[in-house]
Amino acid sequence: MTPEHTPPQSPPPAAPVAPPGATRNATRNVAGDVPRGDELLDAFQHEVAVFARRAEQTRLGGLGPARNSMDRAAYLLLSRLDVGGPTGVKALAAGMGIDSSTVTRQVAPLVDAGLVRRAADPEDGRAVLLHLTPPGRERLEEVRASRRALMALLTEDWTEEERADFRALLARFNASIARFHGRPLDPGP
Repeated sequence: MTPEHTPPQSPPPAAPVAPPGATRNATRNVAGDVPRGDELLDAFQHEVAVFARRAEQTRLGGLGPARNSMDRAAYLLLSRLDVGGPTGVKALAAGMGIDSSTVTRQVAPLVDAGLVRRAADPEDGRAVLLHLTPPGRERLEEVRASRRALMALLTEDWTEEERADFRALLARFNASIARFHGRPLDPGP
């Protein structure tokens, strides 16, 4: 076992089931039925809160040498440039649902590191396009491979169908959050 790899912990044993009506927070009732209504929404919001805390704790930053070597903002910006090609700051900000000033601030260290290059827009010489550089693409792939390895490890006992179902539901949930905030959904890789 390497120092940068800590195996996932087994989930804690299920809490004892309370009799019907004893609590709204029970995840299953005595009959073993899936929760419904408020119980289901309470269990759902609890799992989202636990996910957010655990995701932040581990940063879901991958395995190996690239583990936690790129922050979330940089990863999402580089991924967006990889998928969408050269993009202006305003378009990048709009597509990610953040302010142009935030993109400018987050891109600056990527430019300094040689991962992103600024160039004049050929259609409007006053505008600037951000380009993913070859070293940026290489670095992004290192981080993606590291994160891919972590996802494989965390879901090693899942079927491909379960992985695909979870990804689809998580993407749908993310789209709902984006719609709630009136922002476009950031397309993934």
